[in-house]
Amino acid sequence: MHTHTVRAYGTEAADTPLHLMDIPRRELLPRDIQLDILYCGICHSDLHIARNEWRSTTYPVVPGHEIVGVVTAVGAEVTRFQPGDRAAVGCIVDSCRTCEYCQEGLEQFCVPGNTIVFDSPDRHLGTQTYGGYAESIVVDEGYVLHMPDGLDLAAAAPLLCAGITTYSPLRHWGVGSGTQVGIAGLGGLGHLAIKIAKAMGAFVVVYTTSAAKVADIQRLGADDVVLSTDRAQMKRYSKSLHLVLDTISGDHQPDMYLRQLRVDGTLVLVGAPMEPLSVSSFNLISGRRRFAGSNIGGIAETQEMLDFCAAHQITADIELISIQQLNEAYERLLRSDVRYRFVIDMASLRA
Repeated sequence: MHTHTVRAYGTEAADTPLHLMDIPRRELLPRDIQLDILYCGICHSDLHIARNEWRSTTYPVVPGHEIVGVVTAVGAEVTRFQPGDRAAVGCIVDSCRTCEYCQEGLEQFCVPGNTIVFDSPDRHLGTQTYGGYAESIVVDEGYVLHMPDGLDLAAAAPLLCAGITTYSPLRHWGVGSGTQVGIAGLGGLGHLAIKIAKAMGAFVVVYTTSAAKVADIQRLGADDVVLSTDRAQMKRYSKSLHLVLDTISGDHQPDMYLRQLRVDGTLVLVGAPMEPLSVSSFNLISGRRRFAGSNIGGIAETQEMLDFCAAHQITADIELISIQQLNEAYERLLRSDVRYRFVIDMASLRA
């Protein structure tokens, strides 16, 4: 297969800072789209992969899966895009297309396994895939999203992961007018969950350990804020919520949120704690409650989410950085020193 070289930021080892490197991209196949990357969000999973914290990284690795840009070239059989279109690429860039879940538009659950945009076997090049910390990317049109007009491209980049990760469970569990929703944790996921749940018509309660975040949570549109360290406050919504979205990735106690649920309520984990979580059986069986999980969304649902966010003018609260600030941003991410998502201005890579 013919390839061309583009500049990117990546690393060859867990303990090596990310730095400028050249990576291959395939020449256009008939159904391919080439996208010049304008902005790429930084997700905590980028850091996990770069530093091999999940013990699965194949090096060299180029992270990045919240990709927005402009189409610069299309293959001969492409029908859905043309040069000049605003477009986006999220986590999934290929799947088997034939299993029951792919047929249902649930490519995130592809039975043989989907192809993730970075550090996933690339069936075209025989290497690993390389992600969005790069000048451009080539992706099959079936896995490229239309970026609606009216959305700021930089602030919309985190929608490709944080947005769909929160939208999908809210949609799946039928959040709407009359639904009481709790959101545990305020970060890249939590702050978007507030905006999306409110736009769906829900009454939104946010649980936080930090009194310093209360004013910002109210600014984001939450109806109420509960300090999860305060036992008296935790009784306020005991046995009353339909759904709690747990965005916490650190070690925590799901039981405290299960007790907030009414009968048939659901606690949905979208964070990714490294260690197993302990749950009391009585907090499940006493109210016929559920403890569930959710992970991103399929291509059709991701497009639905982007259109929904455009209709309601929902984007992430971001801090725009240059590619040269990437390693500093990773260190700040570890300290939760960002409100609420870093986004890389890829023009800094071309400078």
